[in-house]
Amino acid sequence: MVIAAVVLMAYGGFIALRAPVDVFPDLTAPTVTILTESHGMAPEEVEALVSLPIEAAMNGTAGVFRVRSNSAVGISIVFVEFNLSTDIYRARQLVTEKLGQVRLPTGVRPPVLGPISSTMGEIMLISMTSTTTSAMELRSLADWVIRPRLLGVAGVAQVMIIGGETRQYQVLVDPAKLRDYGLTLKQVTDAAGDANVNASGGFLERPNEEYFIRARGRVNSLEELANSVVTVRNATPILLKNVADVRIGPALKRGDGSFNMHSDVVATIQKQPNANTLEVTSQIESALAALKPTLPGDVMIETRAFQQAAFIDRAISNLKRALAEGGLLVTVVLFLFLWNFRTTFISLTAIPLSMISAVIAMTYFGIGINTMTLGGLAIAIGELVDDAIIDVENVFRRLRQNAQSGMPQPVATVIFKASSEIRNSIAFATLIIVLVFLPLFNLGGFEGRMFAPLAFAYIASIAASLLVALTVTPALCYYLLGNSRFLRETGDSALVRWLKQRYSTTL
Repeated sequence: MVIAAVVLMAYGGFIALRAPVDVFPDLTAPTVTILTESHGMAPEEVEALVSLPIEAAMNGTAGVFRVRSNSAVGISIVFVEFNLSTDIYRARQLVTEKLGQVRLPTGVRPPVLGPISSTMGEIMLISMTSTTTSAMELRSLADWVIRPRLLGVAGVAQVMIIGGETRQYQVLVDPAKLRDYGLTLKQVTDAAGDANVNASGGFLERPNEEYFIRARGRVNSLEELANSVVTVRNATPILLKNVADVRIGPALKRGDGSFNMHSDVVATIQKQPNANTLEVTSQIESALAALKPTLPGDVMIETRAFQQAAFIDRAISNLKRALAEGGLLVTVVLFLFLWNFRTTFISLTAIPLSMISAVIAMTYFGIGINTMTLGGLAIAIGELVDDAIIDVENVFRRLRQNAQSGMPQPVATVIFKASSEIRNSIAFATLIIVLVFLPLFNLGGFEGRMFAPLAFAYIASIAASLLVALTVTPALCYYLLGNSRFLRETGDSALVRWLKQRYSTTL
């Protein structure tokens, strides 16, 4: 039993280090987000022509219990929520099949599915600040350097960039010049678009080779775009720069990002479901540190604007503090009443063994480590040693009586009888405590998702403490108390004698 306890501690420690850690249990139902762009439409048109047809197609899908939508200027967002037990990948497949039946107006882009994430998946906010680099260059770095690198981190589902100035090639048409040249705005728009394309010219065959022919018309500079031909009049080309001002400028802002009351570029990072928040956060920080030498020297990246990992670290710190305080109180009380270090040590072994067993059980059933499960373990700390204390105290008392008797029995026999005397009592006491927490498993929806992990962690640790008290505790008593010289001493400790005098008088 002692060897098994040591193996359990080693295996449980390995499992605990690899267990997924999060702030809360996943409180959201499996949700598929459908995004549809419809440029130029007002919210009323978006709702009537885009959102409602998609909602109608999603209603009746297997496992769907609610469909919601948001319609704004030029965009429709439909949320399809499935039952809690639905697999998210099956849900996305069902939604994709249903989308094939939707008929949308001409000019509306095909609907796309949002990334797999949840409302609890926002694990990190980072900000990019600079003293000399322009807001446009800062946004470009975020869009084309930072975001692709972070999306390559295992466990990251989405990175959204907010703030800064989005870089654009802008063609600012002069209406007066259009009138002078007799051109329309559509001609200028078509010319600007047609000037920025590549085309295939087929193949040129030779006896031993084949050449791929292509026309390269991609614009690589402002000058090339400005020299694009709009039309030809009397063998004279009219260029884009003749009727418009071609330049690089920021896109129209409809929002901004800020950090510490200063306009900056902010990135919101969402993780994939069931990803380890602490591990993903560490990998993100490592990736940003590796990118730092490639960025301008004045660009600063603040990774601690918001981190879910900080809440997790605080919860773990609180649990460690509760463990230390609970263990200290148990140690002091046991020692004062039993006046023996060995009995104190035997009782305290129930705490780590019970908690490790609870973590193994949670991992087996797919329950991660979060503030609720840690809370359940913290609540149980004071009760994890109850069964072991009762067993140790009775064994110690019977061994002392046996050592002082004229015909002492074998130590193993005394320990077996002493443990058997209180076995039913501690088993029923533990069962009563477990029964009190069982109704939490009947909670449904949000409440069930929140409190069921707490109840599971509490019950698993309490049940493990009973198992430890019935198996490991008697084995340790045999090795540490069997031939102890303390067994030959008579009488109780000074504290127990003082308490018994007051108790007898009161009784």
